[in-house]
Amino acid sequence: MTTALLDTLRRIVGAAHVLTEGDLAAYEQDWRKRSHGKSLAVVRPGSTAEVAAVVRACADAGAAIVPQGGNTGLSVGSTPDGSGTQVVLSLTRMNAVRAIDRDNLTMTVEAGCILQALQETAEKADLLFPLSLAAEGSCTIGGNLSTNAGGTQVVRYGNTRELCLGLEVVTPQGEVWNGLSGLRKDNTGYDLRDLYIGSEGTLGIITAATMKLFPQPAAQLTAWAAVPSMAAAVRLLGLSHQHLGAGLTGFEVMGQFALSLVIKHMPQLRVPFAGLDGAPPYYVLLENSDSESEEHARQRFEALLELAFEDGCVLDAVVAESLSQAHELWHIRESIPLAQAEEGLNIKHDISIAASRIPAFVEHTDALLQREIPGVRLVNFGHLGDGNLHYNVQAPAGGDAREFLRAQEDRVNALVYDAVAQFDGSFSAEHGVGVLKADKLAQYKSPVALGLMRAIKQALDPQGIMNPGCILQK
Repeated sequence: MTTALLDTLRRIVGAAHVLTEGDLAAYEQDWRKRSHGKSLAVVRPGSTAEVAAVVRACADAGAAIVPQGGNTGLSVGSTPDGSGTQVVLSLTRMNAVRAIDRDNLTMTVEAGCILQALQETAEKADLLFPLSLAAEGSCTIGGNLSTNAGGTQVVRYGNTRELCLGLEVVTPQGEVWNGLSGLRKDNTGYDLRDLYIGSEGTLGIITAATMKLFPQPAAQLTAWAAVPSMAAAVRLLGLSHQHLGAGLTGFEVMGQFALSLVIKHMPQLRVPFAGLDGAPPYYVLLENSDSESEEHARQRFEALLELAFEDGCVLDAVVAESLSQAHELWHIRESIPLAQAEEGLNIKHDISIAASRIPAFVEHTDALLQREIPGVRLVNFGHLGDGNLHYNVQAPAGGDAREFLRAQEDRVNALVYDAVAQFDGSFSAEHGVGVLKADKLAQYKSPVALGLMRAIKQALDPQGIMNPGCILQK
């Protein structure tokens, strides 16, 4: 059966696009190198028709399929298990921009399009595609949709779900649903689009999408502010909403220790205020987009900061004077994960909590971890504007990071996720559940919700061939 399936796959996509030998680590190992599987084959179709034919062939053979985009996920949701029986279906050859509709402010693209290419294509048309995240040079829009990715501009434009108007999907039976209408209003029954977005390839394979575009802002300004506490950062967020309105397109928070790692491992980067004695515990990066002019944007920004100084929620601030300075400030923020990796292996968390409750959560959980594991170091940063923290845990200074991860990961996860549940939050904000957190879904999701999810999975994928073990445990 294996030989017959491989022969069929070669006939469908061409022998050059069915990979079974050589170094396949780029497809079989996850981004963080936490999991290394073994596939039956890596198949790279070049069209939706080929994807459908591949799925039909796998369904007939009873072979499981692991859909994959750029393989940049952080929850082990797009790599095969170690059985050598699963087919990795890579969509990277399907990277065409099918159409741009300027009047409808939409762009229809194939799932394998690199996110940065979408941004650049929109920019060439003098339009904006606002989804932005650290892996944008290698992640694909299909993967972004399958995990409902977030990024730095969710506070204004929403997650990937909010940016999508339509999908093209291959079902587990190899049928094609074409829902690429680009309509902003379509009230004709169940919203299948939202069902597939965030499903991580467990219900079907997204092959194309119609995404929203926006006018380019006339001006975009960035500010860096030192704040005395997380509560002060939340007060600044409220003032920013009040005085900038829809102009607030980015609001990031960074802890002092997180920035100290950037200073330590990337000394070429100049981090405002953070390297000083008695440096404040938190910093905020704000972005203000304006439809009128840079002068108007700057006036509104300066008025906001003046109010924030009077309130006491800002201790010091700097507004970027040029686009290059703005890029430097954002580069500091985006360098935190890299600096943390340089410091050693760590325990990562992608959590969301109502912004109003984040100060209490941080105070409670910081104290809890310090009490339970003395000397532990907390790398706290993230998208405060939408309540998403990357609340990561580093080994005590001088400790063995690998041994710390081995010995403490389960315990730390339990402490953090129990605290998240206590504050009515979510253990997965924008990275997805994948295989890595499937056991956490079973633990923290309500039985009713889990029952509904299993019923949907059974109805759409009765053979259980679509990304088995991802989201829902086997």
